[in-house]
Amino acid sequence: MARPATAYRCTECGWTTAKWVGQCGECQQWNTVSETTATTSSPRAVVPIRVSAGRAAKPITEVGSADDVSHWPSGIAEFDRVLGGGIVPGAAILLSGEPGVGKSTLLLEVASRAAAKGMRVLYVSAEESVNQVRMRATRTGALQQSLYLAAETDLAVILGQIEQVDPQLVIVDSVQTVASSASEGLAGGPSQVREVASTLIRVAKDRNLPILLVGHVTKDGTIAGPRLLEHLVDVVLQFEGDRQTALRFVRSQKNRFGPTDEVGCFEMTGDGIAEVADPSGLFLSRTRQPVSGTCVTIAVEGRRAMPVEIQALIVSSSAPMPRRVVNGVDSSRVAMLLAVLERRAKLPLSTSDVYVSTVGGIRVTEPGADLAIALAIASAFKDRALPGTLTAIGEISLAGEIRPASSAKQRVAEAHRLGFSTVIDAGSEQLIAALRLAFAETVSTNEKPRLRAVDVPQF
Repeated sequence: MARPATAYRCTECGWTTAKWVGQCGECQQWNTVSETTATTSSPRAVVPIRVSAGRAAKPITEVGSADDVSHWPSGIAEFDRVLGGGIVPGAAILLSGEPGVGKSTLLLEVASRAAAKGMRVLYVSAEESVNQVRMRATRTGALQQSLYLAAETDLAVILGQIEQVDPQLVIVDSVQTVASSASEGLAGGPSQVREVASTLIRVAKDRNLPILLVGHVTKDGTIAGPRLLEHLVDVVLQFEGDRQTALRFVRSQKNRFGPTDEVGCFEMTGDGIAEVADPSGLFLSRTRQPVSGTCVTIAVEGRRAMPVEIQALIVSSSAPMPRRVVNGVDSSRVAMLLAVLERRAKLPLSTSDVYVSTVGGIRVTEPGADLAIALAIASAFKDRALPGTLTAIGEISLAGEIRPASSAKQRVAEAHRLGFSTVIDAGSEQLIAALRLAFAETVSTNEKPRLRAVDVPQF
């Protein structure tokens, strides 16, 4: 006889426990365990069923190889780069990102490019009406005859649309706004998201139909809904970008058909979203004359090396606790570099306000930018501009040692391709040696430097 019992279940991973706890014991998430009513009954034996000939197990040597899985290009080179060459038939792709970053615009462009090749594409909008999607398509030039639009929030109706249109590509925007009558709760709840995603993924596998799902994110930047959603899909893409700037990045967090270290670059324009094949000029300043407090490094985003300009500003302060303001770099790493510069290079920075930022809105958190940050701070402190043909690559330890950055050969090759003739890297071994090399042929920005010779170490 079944009887109701009270249990506690994690809304992220489904882990259950007999009593309430603040942290899930499976996924280690906080405040995700909630009370639920479970039905307990005596276990029933599972009766085996006869397997049909089409689903019988085969020797692994008789199964199709990985070469049989073909990628078809979407028409957007940067999007295909992240996917590993294109969209695989039967794949379930999850695209997540902040609200307003441009997820719908990007997927509408993907749908338009696929429809332009003669493919039937079904775009299901569960957040906007068909008229709103049509207005965006008119603005971005995405009107195609074989692109079908539907504004539905019921999973059963969406499945009916798939049966009627028989598309070759399906886009659902978004999975958190679709509800199924087979599951309890409101749309966007863990049970609803799990049911909707599982059903759509099963349809994708049975019909060999690629499906692109849009996922919402929480306030901490993670994908909303149960973590099971990320395990079910084949590809998880993260669409990043600051709404104050036009630059956008697509990163691969999970990819069963390609690499997970590729990055696609896009630029949001008034006519939609445009891919940026060579972003080398997006993160450099436009000034022709050298300016103090600037240094260029070669950062690696995925498998792509790109130049990033670091800018620093040093202002004397009489406050007991000088300000440390950063933008685009790691604040804790800048604090460590300031301590290393003051201890190893004898730069008195503890009485000055320090401002460090990147150009173009890009965020650099890798240790390979340490040397460029240190040189930019030293240049701002001395008020002397570094040569425009100089770039710095390397990680700085607490002992003042310069350690080589990852993909060093790729960075140096990209620097030479962009015209940087002087590359300061781990070959200098020590920070003080790198400073002396960088300031060997610097240009003073003022005829009378504001710092006396006794105040500045002789690099």
